Amino acid sequence: MYDVIVVGGGHAGIEAAMAAARMKKKTALVTMDLDMVGSMPCNPSVGGPAKGIVVREIDALGGIMPVAADRTALQFKMLNTTKGPGVWSLRVQSDKIAYKRFMKEALLQQENLDILEKGAARVWIEEGKAKGIECVDGTVIPSKTVVLTSGTYMTSSVLRGHTATKSGPEEQPTIDSLSESLREAGIRTFRLKTGTPCRVKKETIDFSKGEEQPGTDAFLRFSETTRPEDVLPFSEQEICHLIYTAPETHEIILNHLEDSAMYSGLVKGVGPRYCPSIEDKLVRFADKPRHQLFLEPESKELDTIYIQGFSTSMPCEVQEKMVHSLPGLEHCVIEKYAYAIEYDAIDPLQMKPSLESKVVENLFTAGQVNGTSGYEEAAGQGLIAGANAALKVAGQEPLILRRDEAYIGVMIDDLSTKGTNEPYRLLTSRAEYRLLLRHDNADQRLLAKAHAVGLVSDARYEKFQEKMAKIDAAKKALAETHIKPDAAINARLAGLGYDPLRHGCSALELLKRPKITLSLLEAITADHYDDEVATAVEIDTKYAGYIEKARRDAAHMQAMEAKKLPQDLEYSKMDNLSLEARQKLDAIRPLTLGQASRISGINPSDIAILAMYIK
Repeated sequence: MYDVIVVGGGHAGIEAAMAAARMKKKTALVTMDLDMVGSMPCNPSVGGPAKGIVVREIDALGGIMPVAADRTALQFKMLNTTKGPGVWSLRVQSDKIAYKRFMKEALLQQENLDILEKGAARVWIEEGKAKGIECVDGTVIPSKTVVLTSGTYMTSSVLRGHTATKSGPEEQPTIDSLSESLREAGIRTFRLKTGTPCRVKKETIDFSKGEEQPGTDAFLRFSETTRPEDVLPFSEQEICHLIYTAPETHEIILNHLEDSAMYSGLVKGVGPRYCPSIEDKLVRFADKPRHQLFLEPESKELDTIYIQGFSTSMPCEVQEKMVHSLPGLEHCVIEKYAYAIEYDAIDPLQMKPSLESKVVENLFTAGQVNGTSGYEEAAGQGLIAGANAALKVAGQEPLILRRDEAYIGVMIDDLSTKGTNEPYRLLTSRAEYRLLLRHDNADQRLLAKAHAVGLVSDARYEKFQEKMAKIDAAKKALAETHIKPDAAINARLAGLGYDPLRHGCSALELLKRPKITLSLLEAITADHYDDEVATAVEIDTKYAGYIEKARRDAAHMQAMEAKKLPQDLEYSKMDNLSLEARQKLDAIRPLTLGQASRISGINPSDIAILAMYIK
């Protein structure tokens, strides 16, 4: 008997299994092929806007994705550096072969974790409770909890042109009975669609027709445990290239629209709004004369380039014409054709904020099966689902992250409160407290919580406390350092466009000014701070007013989150509520007044009535 069984070895499954095992629960990861764990069937990268901050949060929660991404990266790039720190985000080009290998080795070395190479045919459900799984070979494996992370493998079909082939990603098998067992238990499923571009042989591309896109020449990392010697030196990192679609490309696509699986009527599922196929882009944005495409390496062990932004479900012969119309790819050889894939996902409105099903007790779900897209979103959910399965076994309260604590909290709240009818993608605009949810402070937000539930070791927590002590000491020292209005400092200020100091002030006060950095103040104060401490002090000081306002707003939300809603409330009999409110509250059964306020269609007057009722 296992404490936790995790079904699926993708990014969600890996984090779920390792989280439960780190929390000392007897765990099994059930996957059809151990060599495919951590597979990157679509883009060979980790991070990006919002997503990169999720990876930092996974690190603060003790996850493995950040470590693997750092160790196997081909290029590091910090995005949005010309904007405020609330949207800074790291993205790496990944070596997809090395990444899979790293994940496989990490899983095999993890204590309390068994790897079972089997196909899961059904979730074993009795009397509304998950009891384990039934495998394709007839084996029944009992477990106290089940975490389902089946990704795009449930009743999936690969689509090209007018042809549908029953298959999972990368020609892996699909299983129909898994989603059938969920529907039989009362869990609603719906069809979603995603896709992937062509891969072309690197040696057949003329890169001189593209614009070079190098990484950032600095030591960057997702994981606080990564050291400079663990990552590829900047001089050895790969360079990506930017190209654009040509008029001929658009003409070919528009002339063959009805040949696309998406427009031929073959696709039934809803595709991703924020990562559409190239034919969908041309239809939706007909006024755009061209579209950006990025040529990205997949692995040092592969001679293939990924065409970012060129996803399609056109027939292979049309794909040949499309690709050969692109600058630099006129004579390229296509190694693997693009395709769309359709699959079953569950209705996330039927899950709790803990990621446990409201319909089937002890069943947790995470990743694309919950209607999301992206490796990072999947990994974040997987970690929370695995941790909460372990906490459920231990009889403890679940780990639920608030919207002001983590992008992971924003995502799970969005899914469980608002649901989705298309592949959900995290965006910085989804977070109302994004100045609090920064790349630099993920450990400050989450590491103590992770340590409290056993996701992070004592040694890691002690090191974090040492870092925080350094930050506090730096702020105290700067506050106590008096800057006199002498000729030298005034000359420096004049060079930055400031009026001279007329009165003395503390170094911390001076740091609040734009363009004033700790490195500039070091020449005056003679104190030196490492980059990590300096970044934290500068952001906290310069944005202190905005951060404080965001915290006040978050405190108001927390007060509403503290007001619990009884789960046996009969909303249908509350005549003072609007009809829409009664219907939606009854369907979603929010846990708190705060969650109720975020349901679409719930008005402030409805919340006021609920507040009076629970008072």
